[in-house]
Amino acid sequence: MAERTIAGLPRRQRIGDSRLAERLAREVEGEVRFDAFTRGRYATDASHYQIEPLGVVLPKREDDIAAVVSIAREEGVPVLPRGGGTSQNGQTVGEAIVVDTSKHLNDVLEYDPAARRATVQPGLVLDRLNARLKADGLFFPVDVSTGSRATLGGMAGNNSAGARSIRYGIMKHNVEAIDAVLADGSNHRFGPVPGNLEGLDAEPGLTPLIQDLRTIAARERGEIEARIPDLLRRVGGYNIDSLLPGEDGAGGHNMAELLVGSEGTLAFFRRLTLPLQRLPGARVLGVCHFPDFHQAMDSAQHIVKLDPTAVELVDRNILTLAREIPLFRESMAKFVQDEPDCLLLVEFAGEEADALHAKLDDLDELMAGLGLPGGVVRATDRGLQEEVWEVRKAGLNIVMAMKGDGKPVSFIEDCAVPLEHLADYTARLNDVFARHGTRGTWYAHASVGCLHVRPILNLKEEAGARTLRAIAEETLDLVREYGGTHSGEHGDGLARSEWHERVFGPRIVGALEEVKDRFDPDGLFNPGKIVRPPRMDDRDLFRFKPGYGYQGPTETALDWSPWGGLLGAVEMCNNNGACRKLAGGVMCPSYRVTHDERDVTRGRANTLRLALTGQLGPEALSSPEMRETLDLCVACKGCRRECPTGVDMARMKIEATAQYRKTAPLALRDRLVAHLPRYAPTAARLAPLLNLAGRL
Repeated sequence: MAERTIAGLPRRQRIGDSRLAERLAREVEGEVRFDAFTRGRYATDASHYQIEPLGVVLPKREDDIAAVVSIAREEGVPVLPRGGGTSQNGQTVGEAIVVDTSKHLNDVLEYDPAARRATVQPGLVLDRLNARLKADGLFFPVDVSTGSRATLGGMAGNNSAGARSIRYGIMKHNVEAIDAVLADGSNHRFGPVPGNLEGLDAEPGLTPLIQDLRTIAARERGEIEARIPDLLRRVGGYNIDSLLPGEDGAGGHNMAELLVGSEGTLAFFRRLTLPLQRLPGARVLGVCHFPDFHQAMDSAQHIVKLDPTAVELVDRNILTLAREIPLFRESMAKFVQDEPDCLLLVEFAGEEADALHAKLDDLDELMAGLGLPGGVVRATDRGLQEEVWEVRKAGLNIVMAMKGDGKPVSFIEDCAVPLEHLADYTARLNDVFARHGTRGTWYAHASVGCLHVRPILNLKEEAGARTLRAIAEETLDLVREYGGTHSGEHGDGLARSEWHERVFGPRIVGALEEVKDRFDPDGLFNPGKIVRPPRMDDRDLFRFKPGYGYQGPTETALDWSPWGGLLGAVEMCNNNGACRKLAGGVMCPSYRVTHDERDVTRGRANTLRLALTGQLGPEALSSPEMRETLDLCVACKGCRRECPTGVDMARMKIEATAQYRKTAPLALRDRLVAHLPRYAPTAARLAPLLNLAGRL
């Protein structure tokens, strides 16, 4: 590797290197896939970016991780850890070997309910962990809205938060230790370390690393204190402030806190040790109705004084669109009165139900004092509360259900400001959108000044990309003016890493690069994220690249005009991954059996989109690989009802099958099923013989 670093990948090792694939297949027990269809399925996450990986590995055992890292280092190619693929800023896409831990490395390895502690593999989904803990009255409190498919490894890599962070903190506060593989192939446990580094004999090699990291933090202490915002919702960059000695002067810290939020750029997580919390005995929910968005934002700073566990926003866009979605229509009628501009969902939790009902009385009084008497709908029944929260959790995906080329885009998604500035910040940001001829969709965490806002842009056009950058720059100026942060929950990835220098300054960025180089000197892990990033508006990295367009059949079997054409219907999938849930509802039944990205609605939609735009070759739509992709879709229409953006894969399968049949003859099985009415009476008379054959 003398001629270059891994981040400067040479053409000889680019996509389709059979020698690399063959070596991985020999030395890794897990599945190794380098075919074009698999690479296409892993080229996107829930962001607007698309980068085709070199190949995909699905490790079956933890030792596979170390094997992949060693092979990648020797072959000079990057490695990209991936969980549920729900990142919203392009964290999990890149020209690398993508290692998907969600299919096999998803167990609870150790569990001690008395100590309230669990050790899990990185591919374990949050909701599956909490389902196991519930019997013991415990839960893991970082309750992200994507908990039905978000993996714990991905949440740690992203430094995720959730609706109840005001009570329980974010991911960096809720990881006790991380077992990880470093770029040199060594395995280490990263957890609490004392100021004098005693007791690290069991982890040879860590002492020099920790000393170097502390030296960097101590040298830049003044810059850290001056430039890194002191906010709960600050996840940008590496948590180098965690390396500074505490107020007691002892100098100890937790190395896991530094790794949390590193987006797979420092080490590959093998195991996470998590502290657990007791489930509260009771919860109540007040649904506060506001006729004006600014008034709702201004009210948040007063509502938090009542000590709620959550204050979540649901804006007009979500309210309007949710009423059109069958899954939510009946629920909305239960808790939404008339036509409010927005809602604040205010939750109180504790052990005594009477005390919580008194909190709702206080909320009623506060709303009346704000000139909104009767503005609170009480949800004290657990079932109704769950229905309300389901609408809130689906908020992002509901707004993505907009038809047409203009979509809400994540790039200033979760900037956070001090709560007292929230109303002014949101008003001025709406003015920014108006100046650029667009509007934004709003939802999420009013309790901590972190609102998820997405301007509606058409990134298929160059003008859309220019507007994206202009809005990003103006928003950063606002965030800095109010003492906020540009990355408050959803991480950095490709969308926000470029802005670190503008927010933190060059010295902090230099320190972040030193941390990266000390862990990963050759740039093995997930290059281009957090440090040394590309431009966030580079259209060659977008899902809708220059030249993107429909190259599918000129005549379709079904009418796709309500979606603006067949491609428009397929593009309704924004990769949110709701179809990857493993409990509740019926979507997606084949994925629940195989746990394979190929067999989930998202994977199928991505494959169709790539085929319809010519990215898989001219005959992709009628290829055997496409048939295999759609084969296990049972046309149950679960996605049509349960997908927040309304993707109808059963209908798409009909279209794809019709196109396939234009060139491929019917198989014998197809003919037997098609002509069943003709021969059924005869077959009925032969039933005893046919049944006997079946029994034999």
